[in-house]
This record gives sequence, structure tokens and C-alpha cells, in this order.
Amino acid sequence: MAIIVTGAAGFIGSNIVKALNERGETDIIAVDNLTRGDKFRNLADLQIAHYLDKQDFIEELAAGSFDGMVTAVLHQGACSDTMEHNGKYMMDNNYQYTLSLFEWCQAEEAQFLFASSAATYGNGDNGFIEAPDCEKPLNVYGYSKLLFDQVLRQRIAAGEITAQVAGFRYFNVYGPREWHKERMASVAFHHFNQYQATGKVKLFGEYGGYPAGGHTRDFVSVEDVVKVNLWFLDNPEVCGIYNVGTGHSQSFNDIAITAVNTCRVAEGKSVLTLDEMLAEGVLEYTDFPDALKGKYQCFTEADLTLLREAGYQEKFLTVEQGVKRYVESLLGLR
Repeated sequence: MAIIVTGAAGFIGSNIVKALNERGETDIIAVDNLTRGDKFRNLADLQIAHYLDKQDFIEELAAGSFDGMVTAVLHQGACSDTMEHNGKYMMDNNYQYTLSLFEWCQAEEAQFLFASSAATYGNGDNGFIEAPDCEKPLNVYGYSKLLFDQVLRQRIAAGEITAQVAGFRYFNVYGPREWHKERMASVAFHHFNQYQATGKVKLFGEYGGYPAGGHTRDFVSVEDVVKVNLWFLDNPEVCGIYNVGTGHSQSFNDIAITAVNTCRVAEGKSVLTLDEMLAEGVLEYTDFPDALKGKYQCFTEADLTLLREAGYQEKFLTVEQGVKRYVESLLGLR
């Protein structure tokens, strides 16, 4: 029996395939869109049983090619570009695709684990609890994720669930295998590359009552995201929608300091404080862009109450721990 991973050549999907391989699982059907061909690099060092283009997969699924063959679908495939304005494309790719996979998994009694998003909370003014009162998406990406979450809640409330379905509201994920995401890659990735190219890192200046570099997010390592997915895979009785973050918000300054100092240590240089980085020009602030005003999450922090109540008790890496590990891997030290 196979496991299907959608978005398998992407950031989180490829890390899930890697973790499944480490468990000895290779009967994996990898689904993605390789229009950008160099994403194959995220799969080249992994073991899978079969690869399918997303559209071919949808057609074969509808034709019954996988009926009775699959134990679980880990659905990471989506358009994650929060600046994408084509609502028709976004709803088809993120909502309808997810709904179709969910319906198939229910008919097959296969586990369905899927990527939702913290973008469902919008600016976070109402908090970050998995509840309708907190959900105010700022863009069509956030809405495309929220709509399926709403449908799922209705199905659960109606007692219509025949097999596990669990959605994960990822907060700001960073880590290996995100190189292809370009401007949508994590700030840790961008800070590393800025420092390597120019010897400095640039951050947004003050905005929305937050000081320069002081906007805070719940930055979560992809290592922890994968652990959550695999825990749910091992606990098929647990259903629902869950935040996946550290539960602790940290500043962009924290990311920059950790990324820069990890590079400096590798260069044989001393670590610097924030003030020292500013004084030496290693860290600079730029004006907050007009295009992001009113559309920017100045603060995010996952409420982990439901995740902990579900039974997941593992500790999450801090920025200082996780970004250090990530930069070391980018430097070839891991």
C-alpha cells in the first residue's frame, strides 16, 4: 500500500518524503508540477515508487487508478504565493484540488493530512486560535485555505468523517529544500544569501507600532513541521484543524542575528550583538514598503492548545536553535 505526497518536489513535501525514507518507507507516489524543472533536485536524493504530474494525477485519480492502493495522502501541493491575485487560479489550485482529494480519501477510508495556513488569521487582531472569530484572511490565498477548513468543520460536525482528516495551519516555516521558492522563501534563507553576497542583511524599518526589525512572527523549522505530520500519520484517530508553530513569536532581528552570527562563526569571526551589527553596518533597515501596508502580519503566534490536547507534546526548536541548524546546512556543515 502506497502513500501519496502532493507537492512532493516542493519545500515541505520533499522534507516529508525524506522523513518517510528515513523510516524505511519508499512506496511513495510523488505528485507535483515540474514546469519549473530544476525542482527535481528536491527529489533526486530521495526514494519514491512513482512520480506524476499534478494534472495526470487528478485524471488517474478520477479514473480509479489508485483505488484500494493508498493508505494515506499527505497533501502539501498548493500555490503559496500570498501576492498572487488570480483568484480563479488560487481557488482551483488550493480549494477545489484539496476538496477533491478529501472526498476521494473519505471514499477510500485513507488518511488525509493537508496543509492549511496561518494566513487564515489575517492581521491577527483577533488572535490565533483555530476558531471562526479569529479568521479574517487579508488575501485570496488565505481565503482559499480558509474555505476548505470551513467545509471540513461542517463535515466533522455532521458526523460525516469516515477516515482521519487533519489540517495544519503552518506559520512561518523555514529550512532546507526551499531554495526554489525565490521571493516566497523564508527570511532566514534570504538573510543567509544577503550576508553571503554583500556582508550585510537588510530588514524593514518601523511600521504599525513596531520598531525597525521588531515585527515578530512565529518562525517554525520544517524539521518540526515534518514531525507533526508524521505524528498524525501514526495517530489516525486524531482529526481536526491545528496550528503548527512554536507557540512563541520572535523578531526579524532575531533571525538576522542568528543567521549572521552562524556565518561569522564559520568564518572564524566573533559573534556580534544587535547594536554591534548596526554600528558596523552588518545590519541595515529600509523604509517599510507602501505595497505591503495594510496587508502585512506584524505579529503572529500560534496558539498550541488544540495541538497539545490532541496529544502532540514534542518541543519546538527556537529561532536560535533552528536557524543555526539551517544556516549550518546551507554552509555544508551538516
